Amino acid sequence: NSGFSCDKCDFETNLCKALHEFNLQPGWIKRNGQSGVGPPYSDRNGNESAYFLSLSSEMQSSSATLRTNVFLPTDEEHICQITFHYWVSQMSGTLMVGLQKHSEDTVVNIWQVSGELQSQWKAHTITINSTEKYEV
Repeated sequence: NSGFSCDKCDFETNLCKALHEFNLQPGWIKRNGQSGVGPPYSDRNGNESAYFLSLSSEMQSSSATLRTNVFLPTDEEHICQITFHYWVSQMSGTLMVGLQKHSEDTVVNIWQVSGELQSQWKAHTITINSTEKYEV
């Protein structure tokens, strides 16, 4: 069991425990809807003071990565499902989810979404099968 199997994870007290504190690359900021840097003005529940991660405006033409801790291999009993909530506002922005198995050097892109006209919070669930340790 990866330990994160049914955990809810937010950014109120610190970085979500599935993410490495030191993997918060330059470009990511922890903020809320009251930070004065534009939409979204609340989290997915409409809470203006709740925190979420956001790309800083200087990063609009480049990319930044978030990396999870190491998850243990999956099997029939321990499938891994990760549900995350996201907001993509720019037409040019793309959010990608990648899988890196520990025997491989490359990150395999397993899901992506690009910016849409309608700016709103959406949710997506990915299911991961891996016979070895991995990171997302």
